[in-house]
Formats: sequence, structure tokens, C-alpha cells
Amino acid sequence: MKKPKLYQRVILKRDIPKENLKAGDLAWLTDYVAHPGGGEEGAVLEVFNILGDSIAVVTVPVSAIGVLQAGFIPAARVRVA
Repeated sequence: MKKPKLYQRVILKRDIPKENLKAGDLAWLTDYVAHPGGGEEGAVLEVFNILGDSIAVVTVPVSAIGVLQAGFIPAARVRVA
């Protein structure tokens, strides 16, 4: 998979239960970071609510993000804290 460019919107490809985020949620890719133990590279994401307020900054494996595609339709859901 080609890595998304920095400062682009990406989609989560898997749930992140610790942050109450779900596969399909949108985020902004803000940075890439090396894994301290030599594992998979990480992607730093900032997640916003529908009003544009920042609600989370998370680091996930690069394999957990995907690029947006024209066939995707955004949806809204309630994030349970």
C-alpha cells in the first residue's frame, strides 16, 4: 500500500476501542513515527467531530489507515465516551 501524504484525510480501517473510534471514521494524518521496537511504522492522526472540534489524537499502525476513495459516503455516529 502506498502511504498517504501528510495532512490528508484518511479513513480508519479498524476499530480503536481505547479511543472509542470505529473503522470508517475519518481523521487527518499529521505525522509518521518510527516504532520504538522496530515494528510497523506509526501514523499520528487527529480526529474531529462533525462540528470541527478536535476530539482525539492517536497513533496507529500505518496498516490501520486507508486513503479516501470517490465511492465512500461519509456518515455521522454518536461517539460514546
